[in-house]
Amino acid sequence: MPVPPPPAQPRPLRLYDSWWTVAAGALLACAGLACCLWVSLHVRADQALHTGALFVHLASLVLGFGAVLAADWFGLLWVTRRIALADALGAVGRLHVPVWAGLAGLLASGAFLHPDPASPLTRTKLVLIVVLTLNGLQAGVLTRRLAQRSPAPPGRRLAAWGGATAFVSQVCWWGAVGIGFANAQH
Repeated sequence: MPVPPPPAQPRPLRLYDSWWTVAAGALLACAGLACCLWVSLHVRADQALHTGALFVHLASLVLGFGAVLAADWFGLLWVTRRIALADALGAVGRLHVPVWAGLAGLLASGAFLHPDPASPLTRTKLVLIVVLTLNGLQAGVLTRRLAQRSPAPPGRRLAAWGGATAFVSQVCWWGAVGIGFANAQH
C-alpha cells in the first residue's frame, strides 16, 4: 500500500506578503527610529565611542547607499533595455540585505554622533530617514509585483511606481548625505 505524502507545511509569514505585514514592518521600523532618537538624546558618547560610531556610520553609508546606487543602476539598465527584467529584479533582490544593513548601521551609529534635534537641518534629515525607510518597505512590494509579471513587461502603473520609488529613494539618500555633511561642518 502506498504511503501518503506528508501534509504540506504552511509557509511562514513574510514581510512583503501583504500591505498589513508591510505596515507592521513600518511600525517596527518607526519604533526603532524612535529608539535611536531617544538614545541620541540621553546617551553622551565619549571621544572613543564617537570616533568608533563615526567609522561605523561612514562604513554603513558606503554599504547602504552603495547598494541603493547599484540597485538603481540595474533598474536603469533594464529601462534602457540592456538587461532583462528578470535579471534586474534578481540583482535588486540580492541588494536588499546590504541596503537594510547599511541603513540600520547608519541609524545605530548616528545615535552616538551627537545630533542636534533642535536644528532644522537635523529635523529635515530625520524626516528624510523616515520617508526613506517607508519607501524601502514599499519597494519590496513593488519588486514582488514586478517579479510576478516577469517576463512580461510591467504596465504603465508599475513602471511609474518604480520610477517614483527610485526618485524618492535618491532624493532621501542624497538629502540625508548632504545634511550630514553640512552638520559635520559645524
